[in-house]
Amino acid sequence: MPRPKTEAAPPTQGWLVLTYRVPSEPSRNRVSVWRELKRQGALFLQNCTCVFPDLPPCRKGLRSAIRKVDAAGGSHFMFPVERLPAAQAARLVAAFRQLSTKEYEEIIEECRTKFVKEIAFERERRNFTYEEAEEIREDFEKIERWYYRVIARDWFHAGLRDRVADELAHCEALLDAFEADVYAHAGEDQDIHDAP
Repeated sequence: MPRPKTEAAPPTQGWLVLTYRVPSEPSRNRVSVWRELKRQGALFLQNCTCVFPDLPPCRKGLRSAIRKVDAAGGSHFMFPVERLPAAQAARLVAAFRQLSTKEYEEIIEECRTKFVKEIAFERERRNFTYEEAEEIREDFEKIERWYYRVIARDWFHAGLRDRVADELAHCEALLDAFEADVYAHAGEDQDIHDAP
């Protein structure tokens, strides 16, 4: 599996602080803004106030979230912060790493507790069907896309990226072997159907 790259934050980068308000009703608008900000990698300092490293992908993501705030009839202020005291910047970097670490750990858990067990379960019941293989392949690709999204916002290199890549490689090997068995069983079924 290729290992994607992310734009690393330089040690002296600035920060972008967003504070916003969205009308309380309908609540789906507030949730939509929150989800967009989380998807972009926001670190929430408190309710409706978050921070990003001042990087081009972050500015782009913030524009997307701000459009949602505006569309919901809300208001916002975005403050660029060029410098922070070293201790505060270090706390922000540590918090961003913790966010990425948590997501990487969730991906590992998804691989181990769901994906690997799903293949084992289907093998145990000898469910070697194309439909099952296709469903498991879609699950794998979903986890892989999640991994790429986490990498894209792991600006401070949390340290679990390679471990997750190894877990995904293991999952893909299990899936490839399962698909080979599905193909072999499909051939056996074909032989039965073709028999005179």
